[in-house]
Amino acid sequence: MFKFTGKVLSLTAVALMATSAISSAQSMDELVAAAKAEGQLTTIALPHSWCGYGDVIAGFKAKYPEITINELNPDAGSGDEIEAIKANKDNKGPQAPDVIDVGLSFGPSAKADSLIQPYKVSTWDTIPDSAKDADGYWYGDYYGVLAFGVNKAVVQNAPQDWADLQKPEYANSVALAGDPRTSNNAVISVYASGLAAGGTGGQDAAAKGLQFFKQLNDAGNFVPVEGEAAAVAQGTTPIVMNWDYNLLAMRDKMAGNPEIEIVVPKGAVVAGVYVQAISAYAPHPNAAKLWMEYLYSDEGQLGWLKGYCHPIRFNDLAKKGVIPKEMLDKLPAAETYEKAIFPTLEEQNAAKKEISTNWDAIVGAVVK
Repeated sequence: MFKFTGKVLSLTAVALMATSAISSAQSMDELVAAAKAEGQLTTIALPHSWCGYGDVIAGFKAKYPEITINELNPDAGSGDEIEAIKANKDNKGPQAPDVIDVGLSFGPSAKADSLIQPYKVSTWDTIPDSAKDADGYWYGDYYGVLAFGVNKAVVQNAPQDWADLQKPEYANSVALAGDPRTSNNAVISVYASGLAAGGTGGQDAAAKGLQFFKQLNDAGNFVPVEGEAAAVAQGTTPIVMNWDYNLLAMRDKMAGNPEIEIVVPKGAVVAGVYVQAISAYAPHPNAAKLWMEYLYSDEGQLGWLKGYCHPIRFNDLAKKGVIPKEMLDKLPAAETYEKAIFPTLEEQNAAKKEISTNWDAIVGAVVK
């Protein structure tokens, strides 16, 4: 609500009203023009092998060649992305990210800390209400389930469930895909192991997950190395916990050299939703908005699905019949996802706090 100074609106109020009017009236053509004028978009933590991002980024570049994409630290975790915004609040240079792609729990916390700004894409109504902030500060982009990626040249009998990872035959073999103190991927992996061990959710599952990894580490089965594709292929980390879409992409890239088996565990099939947001300090806010428009268009959503992620608008795409059959045929069987558990935001927040705070003291393994 604008305040009056006597009988006349203050100059500040008038300026705010004008800005609001311009923003609300901005058409897609105007947005494209403004983004092209900025000429750059700075992303962070988008490895090309993750969720088909290589093709997604290439698609955006092809559609808007006037906009250069500056890619920061592709292997960063969600926590690193938030820290990058904090560290560059007053920096309009190339180290300041415009957009972030983070685990679900980081969206609301970033909003609470005033680190992100609202923007509702044109396909807003097709994003499920449960996967977006009502005010448009963050919105779900894709999801997958945690699975095991196994190098069959090193491990003959792949583990089928979480408890199997404790077996002596998997000595020096089991790894996470990130640092559980900062990576959402790794946090949810620890959380899932706790659910499989009888945890009831939230802090309880996280605490049991920490004990599970302590036992895994004490037994010599845990390898404190990030289970990236090279480490898996070389046999340094022949068993890695990761999102199914990352593992499926890894399998395709390796093309049988070595053979990678993807196992969705029998118990505690945990799904994770990631979210998009625009930095409150984005040096290129219009390019950031245009990037969001592209990601949430049919083209962008299918780009993620091609990378084995289930895009947040999947049901809408399926209803419209725009998903190519050959794309659907490459995905795991639908029944694989029937037991999927989607932790609530409260459960994830409790788990993140428990795991990031107590990992060093309980597990004592520094993941590098």
